[in-house]
Amino acid sequence: MSPPDVAIHEVGPRDGLQNEPEILPTEVKLELIERLIRAGLRRIEATSFVSPEWIPQLADGDELATRLPAAPGVRYTALVPNRRGYDRFRRIGRIHTAAVFISASETHNRRNVNRPVDEHLERLGEVAERARVDGVPVRAYVATAFGCPYEGSVATAAVVRLASRLVDLGADEISLADTIGVGGPTQVRRVISALRDAVPLERIALHCHDTCGRGLANVEAGYEAGVRIFDSSLGGLGGCPYAPGAAGNVATEDVVDRFRAEGVETGVDLATLEETTGWLEREVLRRPLASRLSGVQVRGPAAAES
Repeated sequence: MSPPDVAIHEVGPRDGLQNEPEILPTEVKLELIERLIRAGLRRIEATSFVSPEWIPQLADGDELATRLPAAPGVRYTALVPNRRGYDRFRRIGRIHTAAVFISASETHNRRNVNRPVDEHLERLGEVAERARVDGVPVRAYVATAFGCPYEGSVATAAVVRLASRLVDLGADEISLADTIGVGGPTQVRRVISALRDAVPLERIALHCHDTCGRGLANVEAGYEAGVRIFDSSLGGLGGCPYAPGAAGNVATEDVVDRFRAEGVETGVDLATLEETTGWLEREVLRRPLASRLSGVQVRGPAAAES
């Protein structure tokens, strides 16, 4: 089997569930992850090692991590906010990649982690250095890369500068996050074009939210600009506790379907993924999710011509 044309980084179990008012049992989270694996997803952000006081929905991170199913080719990521979180991450040793996060805007960073960007970078540098010594890959999220709920527009130069510093610290992959979903295709292309000299394209991911209904258009713009790693969340779960009004992530099934329609291989079985979203809607959350495909049956491969 040939490798997929793009990689889907599924963030539902972490970024999606952390924004749900209900705290799901660990067993349900594990079943969700097993279903995602059966659908063909091979990059799954499973949990977070943030303090349970801040994110009670993920307070079972240690237990969940010790019980993650081992599956060929599947690589798990967990959010690691600081040295204490990294200690938990390493103690368990079942997750492959440590994810860190920082905002391109000062105000959002202070609201999110209660410190300025430069000070937070120093702390992330400590985590990245330990990860380098341990041989652990680091994924760095640049939040508010396309707009801030407090400051409004964010300069492209600030995003490039921050991403460059993260690479210098040892980040292996940079995920550009449209945290509040206000970016548009032209801006996505502009930011990626500006970033190409600082970060190799194969190390750039795009993390789109769908607040303004432009999530899929931004994914397409990222693909046209050369990005091949896309973050998404089944059912469009997610949001940001520190970004008022932000909608969830672009839905994984919508991203897979859009690429499928264009003949771009993702390695994900759409029917199995839709079954998982239906299970989550009917049996777990008991409410409709934001996927555009919710309730729509998609049968067979996309037609090459119409």
